[in-house]
Amino acid sequence: MKSPLLTLPGAVPAEGVDEGVAAHYGDLFREQRALADGTGFVDLSHRGVVAVTGEDRLAWLHLLLTQHVSDLPAGRATEALILSANGHIEHALYLVDDGATVWAHVEPDTQEALIAYLESMKFFYRVEVADRTADIAVVHLPAGSIAPVPEGVVVRETPHGRDLFLPRADLEAYATQAGPPAGILAYEALRVEQYRPRLGFETDHRTIPHELGWIGSAVHLQKGCYRGQETVARVQNLGKPPRRLVFLHLDGSEVHLPVAGTELRLADDGPDGRKVGFITTSARHHELGPVALALVKRNVAVDAPLVAGDTAAAQEVVVEP
Repeated sequence: MKSPLLTLPGAVPAEGVDEGVAAHYGDLFREQRALADGTGFVDLSHRGVVAVTGEDRLAWLHLLLTQHVSDLPAGRATEALILSANGHIEHALYLVDDGATVWAHVEPDTQEALIAYLESMKFFYRVEVADRTADIAVVHLPAGSIAPVPEGVVVRETPHGRDLFLPRADLEAYATQAGPPAGILAYEALRVEQYRPRLGFETDHRTIPHELGWIGSAVHLQKGCYRGQETVARVQNLGKPPRRLVFLHLDGSEVHLPVAGTELRLADDGPDGRKVGFITTSARHHELGPVALALVKRNVAVDAPLVAGDTAAAQEVVVEP
């Protein structure tokens, strides 16, 4: 869905998964600094929006999600996953309940598959699931923002900022009062800095929650009754995940940023060394320079210098080996 804010001055359309919103508005680092300072907003109106209503909504979702939501207080933000039977991550939901409806935003173009799964699991529960992407747009305000929130708009507040579920018809008008716009590239750079994984970026077909540090924030270990729970419990109690998420400082002298999928090798092994991981997201940060998130094999030493293609990379631990 193409955002009307692509008509704002300087807007350059994003590509790939984030197509439909602006990559930037002419000055990537200025936009990052504004968000870091708590000003401006990010247009996330390309993300899917799913609403669940009905008196059984929280009890029902509690059975399907990795998060404990049966007693979720109104207004409290949380995040949750849906796993396969083998414990692999299929969906990531960013949730808030407003007292009558559970609102969730999800990755672009994943809402249809998510809704199909939820509909298949309704059984006798008194719930209704709706795709609200066409009439509700997600807008992100950074932490510390004093931008106004229109009356009646559902807000999902987290340590990283506020996600507004804004009527899509009001998006252009809201942009005029929310401060300077920042593109998705600025938002992604700060996400990388904050070690926050993203479905489809840090995940592949075999990713389990432990690899990305989603235990606790999106997976509640003291609840059961969800698909894939056996894998979560087994890895938590008896073993270690095969891979782990790391944050990388990349050599700033390189002109080109290693793209997602770039293979990682131990620097000491040279260019013909075995693959030990791969870049998942890379970004140019306004203070840190070139940075990335990556998945590496669990047994890679935490202080081992790495090479991403031809670019030197130094690790910071995100998930303990």
